[in-house]
Amino acid sequence: MATGNNQHIVPHSEGWAVKSEGASRATKVTSTQQEAINIGREIAQNQASELLIHGKNGQIRERNSYGNDPFPPKG
Repeated sequence: MATGNNQHIVPHSEGWAVKSEGASRATKVTSTQQEAINIGREIAQNQASELLIHGKNGQIRERNSYGNDPFPPKG
């Protein structure tokens, strides 16, 4: 189970934003999605949390966990 705040990569009026789950403001705004993903991944790894990458339509298109996931996975 992830322990830190999950990081979301979301569309932003100035490009792409890295937002911590539950935060009202973006942690960082970048011009490209890849740049935002790189920053979000680093934060998620440091916090042992999840990185959720949203598409242009706002729907989650990819999810990566950097927490202490149970192995084997449940279900």
